[in-house]
Amino acid sequence: MKSSEKIGRFNTPAKKTSNGVKTLAIITAAGKGKRMGSVIKKPYLILDGKPLLAHAIMPFEQSKAINGVIIVTAKGDEGFCLKNIVKRFGFKKVLKVIRGGKQRQDSVMSGIMAAGNGWDMVVVHDGVRPFVAKEAIEKVVKSAAQYGAATLAVPVKDTIKQVSCGFVKKTLPRDELWAIQTPQAFGFHTLKKAHVLAKKQGFIGTDDSILVERHGCKVAVVTGS
Repeated sequence: MKSSEKIGRFNTPAKKTSNGVKTLAIITAAGKGKRMGSVIKKPYLILDGKPLLAHAIMPFEQSKAINGVIIVTAKGDEGFCLKNIVKRFGFKKVLKVIRGGKQRQDSVMSGIMAAGNGWDMVVVHDGVRPFVAKEAIEKVVKSAAQYGAATLAVPVKDTIKQVSCGFVKKTLPRDELWAIQTPQAFGFHTLKKAHVLAKKQGFIGTDDSILVERHGCKVAVVTGS
């Protein structure tokens, strides 16, 4: 099956139930943070008296756009996260804390598969990004509900050049370049389908939006900070 082949309808807006759109957040915290050289895993580093992961969960807990949260941790961290993050800080929307996979993409798929049925939308966020505003979450969810997929992003300020063999090959037009952030939001079945196909085809993406892009789904951009 070719990666460009469209399977089903990918840009399908979420269907509203009688209670509105039901939205799940998957927060990934399975990385080991090797680049930081710390013995403490990055999601659990303390910032202003709280672990980064607790800061990351808080706006999802507070947002009216989010109905439930699944946290995906590194293998063996499930109990620690449940006790020291979820219970300690009283996060009521957290439904499950589950084990992640080898790659970030595997962890997101684990969260999707653990979610069960009944979800209209899914929001994916990195658990080491502590400063997302709940208003940003709500804008991304609203945009994805309208267009099928959306991501938070900021315009690139630096000049970006394509380099090959140690020499500049091309200077890319800066006004068309955006640095992609999380959260990213999708129709639940849109992202689930894209992850299943990526796994089947052996494709590893650098974020979730690329998984739906490669099947013709347009991803709306919401300006972040």
